[in-house]
Amino acid sequence: MPDPHLVDWTAMILRWFHLVTGAAWIGASFYFVWLNNHVRPVDSGDATPGLSGEVFAIHGGAFYRVSKFGGAPEKLPSVLHWFKWEAYLTWVTGFLLLGLTYWMDARSMMVDPAVRDLSPAAAVGVGAGSLVVGYLAYDLLCRGLSRQPLLLAALGTALFTGASYALFGLLGARAATIHLGAMIGTIMVANVLFVIIPGQRAMVDAMVAGREPPLERGQAGALRSFHNNYFTLPALFVMVSNHYPVIWGHRLAWLLVVGICVLGGLIRHGFNLAGVGRPRPFLPSVAGALGLVLLAVATRATPRHTASEAVNLTAVQQVIASRCQSCHSQTPTQPGFVAAPKGLALDDRATIEANRAKIGAQVSNGAMPLGNITAMTDDERQLLVKWASGG
Repeated sequence: MPDPHLVDWTAMILRWFHLVTGAAWIGASFYFVWLNNHVRPVDSGDATPGLSGEVFAIHGGAFYRVSKFGGAPEKLPSVLHWFKWEAYLTWVTGFLLLGLTYWMDARSMMVDPAVRDLSPAAAVGVGAGSLVVGYLAYDLLCRGLSRQPLLLAALGTALFTGASYALFGLLGARAATIHLGAMIGTIMVANVLFVIIPGQRAMVDAMVAGREPPLERGQAGALRSFHNNYFTLPALFVMVSNHYPVIWGHRLAWLLVVGICVLGGLIRHGFNLAGVGRPRPFLPSVAGALGLVLLAVATRATPRHTASEAVNLTAVQQVIASRCQSCHSQTPTQPGFVAAPKGLALDDRATIEANRAKIGAQVSNGAMPLGNITAMTDDERQLLVKWASGG
């Protein structure tokens, strides 16, 4: 068993690196979408052949002029900047973090016997397979329906919904959620690795050899880049929702996650329409935001217990001591934990009472105990929920 202290430090550093590279990748993606949307006709006084538009901007006290070519320039510049390592490093650090946090501790982080009593190896196989199959299915759709974007979007959403249903039926809810996010991220980086960069490389190589650059390769890359633009908000949502059991702990979480991803794409669509100057462009974004509000209201849980019978706090403490304190303690005994998760140590009566609502929420939606590793019974769960709701 790896040293839990070193595992925590490694995970923290990987997460930090993952956030930095992810911000760089998505920031560059958003910038180039903005840049492309704001290209305007070239000043008639510029005679540079091949120019299709330009953008003037001011930032940091300096003026900038960015020119766009309709195809390729007549001559390659001495320095050509590529944008790929942000994507690759984001995926690599995310993959390592997924392996360290989930795959190395699959028994507690991925397996939920109440869902499907898989072996840890089988759970890891399901998670890894979802990344590969997810991209292959998406790539097949793109190759067959690249000229039918609405049909491509509809079938892609249907397949994502099926993947969500399958993962939530095989893995613990939290693991299912993070693997859906990893699937989207894998599709995005595979677009860069297998389509966008090779297409750009083919164009550059053709120019170096004195041949006409294959513009169709660049157009294929532009389509995948366009898709990545719509994937960003759903990918970010799924990754951060991993920290919020109110999402993945819902009984219809597999559908809820898909719904929020669709709304995220709708919000992004409004920004894209604004970039190209469409009238009333933010209506899709407003509709997406209102949809999120409606989902939050519709999924609000109502207490299933009344306060007609007072719950004995001693009984609550006994359940917490046997099912929760192996992790949530000043001195955790559960392997792999060196400190109480989120600093919540339930060692005394006052702390338990002060965190009544949090305990009830985490227990009622099945988020805790993690993977039910301490085998909390349904009766014990109901006892804690009743106590938390005022019983």
